[in-house]
Amino acid sequence: MTFHSRRATALAALALTAATALSACGSDDGGSSGGDGGSGGDSLSMTMLPKNLGNPYFDTSTKGAKKAAGELGAELEEVGPDTASPDAQVSYINTAAQQGVDALILSANDPDALCDAIEEARGADVKVITFDADTNPDCRDLFVNQATAEGIASKQLELISDQIGGSGEIAILSASANATNQNAWIDLMEKELAANPDYKGIKLVDTVYGDDEDQKSFDQTEALLQNHPDLKGIISPTTVGIAAAARYLSGSEFKGKVALTGLGTPNQMRDYVKDGTVESFALWNPGDLGYLATYAAAAIANGDITGKEGDSFDAGDLGSFKVGADGVVLLGEPFVFDKSNIDDFDF
Repeated sequence: MTFHSRRATALAALALTAATALSACGSDDGGSSGGDGGSGGDSLSMTMLPKNLGNPYFDTSTKGAKKAAGELGAELEEVGPDTASPDAQVSYINTAAQQGVDALILSANDPDALCDAIEEARGADVKVITFDADTNPDCRDLFVNQATAEGIASKQLELISDQIGGSGEIAILSASANATNQNAWIDLMEKELAANPDYKGIKLVDTVYGDDEDQKSFDQTEALLQNHPDLKGIISPTTVGIAAAARYLSGSEFKGKVALTGLGTPNQMRDYVKDGTVESFALWNPGDLGYLATYAAAAIANGDITGKEGDSFDAGDLGSFKVGADGVVLLGEPFVFDKSNIDDFDF
């Protein structure tokens, strides 16, 4: 597929960006690298609202965001619920509006349920930038997308197909049932399984939800294997889910017999790759995602861009980006981690 031709280039680029995204917050140049996004005036105030706190994926995206904020001379505070639900995020959106922050950087737990609260925030002149998981485009100013939904779905199917020899039963272990990005990926995977002749031997037999909770994801993995004795592979497009599933498989009779892939972080998955529980998995650099979202937030809060298609802005170490259709800024494409390269990354 198209990803393979870029593997060597992506490895080199990610090795550099992983180091910069996870380095200490601050700037060597007092914010001059912010370019258009950090121009002029009083320091910006931003609120970072991930789906939930205590999630290693969002811990990493926030580190990247704080690094960018340091370069921009902006103030950034992370807030959020312990549980990934839309209702739990509403009060934090309301607080951001009441405080009159310049920008809210949000990973949405639902595409529509947050819109009323977001509209109130925007009415208070808060710029709303979604990242990782989007709302309805009408509800926000920009969406910083980690990769195209089509690319993410295709990569995960490619990996599981390679690992199970192109045939057999598979299941999906997702996050919450209303997670915007998860559902988009699952829908695309289902469509590609039905339409792509390369996958005619693969049957999706179940989709379950671990709610991005470690123990529930662990238990759901056990249940999948009990309920589907012929299961050959599991796709878990969530960092919490894939790590929990790997932990279950690594101590079970299914290790090396049932394939597991999806989206995870190298630090979570390193031991499972090295011990043979997992052959390969994919992701992008979440530190870069938070970093880019913060530069995008600064650019739109400062009025350097409006969020219209074709707008461009500088994102520090990551270079220049353009706004695409529907106010989407694209970070890049997913990258595959396996035993040959996993030690090159630290996040």
